[in-house]
Amino acid sequence: MAQAPAYMQHSPRPVRTEPAAVRIVLTLTALAFIGLFIGLPLVTVFVEAFRRGWGAYVAALVEPDALAAIRLTLLVAAISVSANLVFGVVAAWAITKFDFPGKSLLITLIDLPFSVSPVVAGLVFVLLFGAQGLFAAPLAAWDVKIIFALPGIVLATIFVTFPFVARELIPLMQEQGTAEEEAALSLGASGLSTFFRVTLPNVKWALLYGVLLCNARAMGEFGAVSVVSGHIRGLTNTMPLHIEILYNEYQFVASFAVASLLALLALVTLVAKTILEHRLAEEDR
Repeated sequence: MAQAPAYMQHSPRPVRTEPAAVRIVLTLTALAFIGLFIGLPLVTVFVEAFRRGWGAYVAALVEPDALAAIRLTLLVAAISVSANLVFGVVAAWAITKFDFPGKSLLITLIDLPFSVSPVVAGLVFVLLFGAQGLFAAPLAAWDVKIIFALPGIVLATIFVTFPFVARELIPLMQEQGTAEEEAALSLGASGLSTFFRVTLPNVKWALLYGVLLCNARAMGEFGAVSVVSGHIRGLTNTMPLHIEILYNEYQFVASFAVASLLALLALVTLVAKTILEHRLAEEDR
């Protein structure tokens, strides 16, 4: 029997045995990128927000247009997340538990917002529901306004955020299979009871994770909302749009004050994301 070459007889060297200098350089490079592109911008936001003191910071947040932008952002996020929560659970349940015609197409459509520019998505809604859009005549006849109003902002936000919940649930539910549901049904449980007592408890942390990411994207969305909102101060400006207007008007402290709220949301999202990932890792064990 032929003997393997000498260089193949040795077990491969573990990656972690790289020289200390290499490990230090790689670690410092990663930390430098994190500090430059994440840490420094966050610090800058808060430094600029409080540059003129606590009084100016609070005044910028309680200004009527700022309060209107905050209220609108929270309302749009609440509607969008609720809609995507229902859609994500239904879509994930259908895709992982049943076989039906068009299943592959549904999976592809769920991923569509990841490949389409948010600005393009906003333009599509303008072409459908705008003053010269496809449905302009019936909307005008019913006196329904979608573009440059709350419905258009909600539609655009739902579009850019609807993959998040479904995409968190589908891999987990595929891994879990259907054995537990089939056992519950064989014991006489109804479909609805099986969902609430078996399926939902098994995916609760992944569901919360998807909702968390969906909410963060909904509150921070700019491109699609910018196209359909009309930038009407006090009416259709969300927080990102209000920040842009303040910055363009050289109201830097006010713009960074409002931006600090979104930065706080990012930090809270990061902490919650870490906790949920830890929970998911524990369940996988």
